[in-house]
Amino acid sequence: MKFFNTVKVVAAVLVLALSVPALAMNLQQAMSALGNAKAQGLVGEQPNGYLGVVKDDGDTAEIVRLINEARRAEYQRLAKDNGLALQDVESMAGLKAIEKTSSNHYILINGKWAKKP
Repeated sequence: MKFFNTVKVVAAVLVLALSVPALAMNLQQAMSALGNAKAQGLVGEQPNGYLGVVKDDGDTAEIVRLINEARRAEYQRLAKDNGLALQDVESMAGLKAIEKTSSNHYILINGKWAKKP
């Protein structure tokens, strides 16, 4: 009887371990969800070139984390390829992202979230 209980526990742990990666969001899913997250006012652009969480709702923080990781990797590549400081690339990207942000989507201005006019 004890053996069967052990087998049940091991099986449950294996099922859980195998299901966790399936529950995790990947970059492609985050990119697909970004437009909706911005439209809902959950995510906004920051002057430092990265996304920020305006209002955390469900997967918002994970969307921001995954996209910011990808952005950082690209900014590092651009900085290295062009002999620039990472911070300069981040600032340039931030300005461009804010310029391209749609009206009524959030941007960070002087440390406060505001809807872009």
